[in-house]
Parts: sequence; structure tokens; C-alpha cells
Amino acid sequence: MMKKLELEIAALKERNIRVESDKAWETSLFRRIIIAGGTYFLSLTLFLIIEAPNPYLASFVPTLAFVLSTLTLPFFKKRWTSSR
Repeated sequence: MMKKLELEIAALKERNIRVESDKAWETSLFRRIIIAGGTYFLSLTLFLIIEAPNPYLASFVPTLAFVLSTLTLPFFKKRWTSSR
């Protein structure tokens, strides 16, 4: 019986470590930079293919939208969780 409980506790601790690691990744600045860079280069590629005017500048629009969304979401999450 004790051995089973010890195994369950160990499994829960491992799960908590994994969940904490996933949460740290989701909120990391490194992740945001990677996605923003990918968004910029994907947009740039598309704008170059369709020969849009000012593709280098235009690619900042979706990138800026992503960055702004990551900055405002914690504010709304906090408000939402406090209202529950």
C-alpha cells in the first residue's frame, strides 16, 4: 500500500515539473521572439511573392499585432481569473 502511494506521489511530482516547464515555455520571452521572428519572415516571404509595395515595412504589421497580443493577454487573463 505504501509503495503504491509513493509511486503515485512520484508520478504527481514528475507531472508538476512537466506542467511548470510547459508554463514557463508558454510565457517566455524567448518563445515570443521566435514566433515574432517567424511571423515577420513568413509575412515578408508572402509580400515578396505577391510583389506588395514596401514588403519589409508591411511585414511589421502582423508581427506588431502578435507582440501586442502577447502583451495584453496577461492583463485580460488576470481580470478574467479575478472575476471567477
